[in-house]
Amino acid sequence: MPEELTAEFGRIDIYLFDQLLRGRLTSSMRVLDAGCGSGRNAHYLMRSGCDVFGIDSDPGQVERIQSLAAALDPSLPKSNFRVGTLADLPFPDNHFHFVICSAVLHFAEDERHLEAMVTEMWRVLAPGGVFFVRLASTIGIEDRVTKGEGRWHSLPDGTDRFLVDEAYLLRITSEIGGRLLDPLKTTNVQNLRAMTTWVVEKSPQ
Repeated sequence: MPEELTAEFGRIDIYLFDQLLRGRLTSSMRVLDAGCGSGRNAHYLMRSGCDVFGIDSDPGQVERIQSLAAALDPSLPKSNFRVGTLADLPFPDNHFHFVICSAVLHFAEDERHLEAMVTEMWRVLAPGGVFFVRLASTIGIEDRVTKGEGRWHSLPDGTDRFLVDEAYLLRITSEIGGRLLDPLKTTNVQNLRAMTTWVVEKSPQ
């Protein structure tokens, strides 16, 4: 059974799987996996017939997701998967119905960099589209992180990350004109780190 599930869904983020179950992500959509890596979250989307695009700064990872696409959905052009940065996306305005950004934004250099990436992903999201983000935060572990420069912190798990908090995410949501589809949900991993799910809808025009 585990092997069958992995063959069907790959290693999709369970919180993204929740969006599938609720019908927010369907096979008729054009989807961008921003910071796609080798295609962990794109595996099932390719198999289901989504028009999947991906971008990553690592050429090796882009080659891997291109190979995955060739195996799972040969109709997807190789050019759908590109090397690039989230702060300068090579896609037109309002192009995607759903944008995924999982475990990427906590590597932002500073607030300006994170907000530039968010602004670009919001630009390419179509009205009525969904912006799905998973990123590290201080929520629930405020007394266990060591603050560094700006929003960079040292976590109990030994890593350093750019960490957001509830007020910051709510401010950005307001500034981009978005609407939270779900309350912010944070998973506390044994007080070593916290990962927050941020799901925002772009208002229909």
